[in-house]
Amino acid sequence: MDEITRASQVSRREVLKKGLLGAAGLTVLPTVIAACSSAAATPVVTAAPVVTPVPGVSVTPAPVVTPKGLTGTVSLGSNYSDAIPKKAMQDMADAFTKKTTVAVTVNTVDHGTFQNQITSYLGGKPEDVFTWFSGFRMRFFAKQGYALAIDDVWTTLKSNYSDAFKVGSTGDDGHQYFVPIYNYPWAVFYRKSLFADKGYKVPATMDDFKALCKQMQTDKLTPIAFADKDGWPAMGTFDILNLRLNGYQFHVDLMAGKEKWTDAKVIAVFNLWKDLMPYHQTGAAGRIWQDAAQALVKKTAGMYLLGMFVSQQFKAVDDATLADLDFFPFPSLGNAFDAEKALDAPIDGFMIAAKSPAGQAGGEQDNARAFVGFLGTGAAQDIYVAADPSNVAAAKDADTTKYNALQQKAVTLIGAAQKITQFMDRDTRPDFAGANGMQNFILKFISNPSQDLTAFTQSIQKFWDSLPPAS
Repeated sequence: MDEITRASQVSRREVLKKGLLGAAGLTVLPTVIAACSSAAATPVVTAAPVVTPVPGVSVTPAPVVTPKGLTGTVSLGSNYSDAIPKKAMQDMADAFTKKTTVAVTVNTVDHGTFQNQITSYLGGKPEDVFTWFSGFRMRFFAKQGYALAIDDVWTTLKSNYSDAFKVGSTGDDGHQYFVPIYNYPWAVFYRKSLFADKGYKVPATMDDFKALCKQMQTDKLTPIAFADKDGWPAMGTFDILNLRLNGYQFHVDLMAGKEKWTDAKVIAVFNLWKDLMPYHQTGAAGRIWQDAAQALVKKTAGMYLLGMFVSQQFKAVDDATLADLDFFPFPSLGNAFDAEKALDAPIDGFMIAAKSPAGQAGGEQDNARAFVGFLGTGAAQDIYVAADPSNVAAAKDADTTKYNALQQKAVTLIGAAQKITQFMDRDTRPDFAGANGMQNFILKFISNPSQDLTAFTQSIQKFWDSLPPAS
């Protein structure tokens, strides 16, 4: 555990030198998960293995260990419910079947429903393999006995991932439970043609950003597309404002409960957000992110702070529309933290469910282990990102020469970041981030940003203090 804590203090530059990335790797489970467990897990800042392949660099492919004589089936529980990622996941499953003759049955569930019911799902009759997230969310289920250790799979994959990725896939007991597939940056997205037509310039500072927002309003545009019906998207706004205003260390300490929500630094974040709210699309509480993205697609909104998965909405139109999408890092504030170039860059991947058919005595564990081993290779991830270019592959041997301009830029952006975080709902304890916690508080702020922010932040801290001790 000390090794993980030390890793969290390493800068991105040191990663490039030493192969180890320090960041907040805490992840969080939905409130329903906290409700199913009387003991909340200890929030620990761990390494966030956000290491992306370098375009044009050739890496020897990692071997895929496929035991001889594999037969039968393997099942996958997936939250990749939107059309493009759903197809990408199916393409990988089909490729595994073609390689091994093992048939893959994919059960796709709406993303939000999957997350909200994940505990009951894993405690019931889950599929053999399931899609999930690195860091705390992974460690939680490993500790609860809901996932199988896959150290043998990592033995075959270790040359394909940095030590930092391995840390992000390792449980509290030192065993590996997770195989990464990709990561993606959060940034401010916009359409190049709109900026060109209007003569807009990419803003570098907050003053530039506000001036651009005002000009967009003059031009009858909504400056910033915005949605928070699902409870999590607006967390990204808090994250980046806190990182820019107060720096990485304060942010991760706040997520871990080492800093207070009543601190004047937190109030300053909400004050800055309040100043920006008039530029945001109204009605966010009733809008999902895909609908907000359509405002960007249709050029009725000028910008959108979101993860690169927003590009799925552009690719769904056509390749020309996708090629018109671009992004820039959230503007700097002209303080000591500008050099950190911090951002959220979450990591997704796969685990094997302990209570699945494969996890039972006599179950087809070889199939499940071979499947997640295949998913951890560049060959599989190349198939995924070819269908869904909204991410960058995690494996070193992924073929980055076929990346589109957006993916290439994402690699550069993540590589330039000195500090990386996972995302608020993955960076703090589950019972704090869920529907009764920060999801609710952020929605209350959005509905009334002019409220007494001292009292508001006191209510957040009171909620944190009311939670049971982490254990």
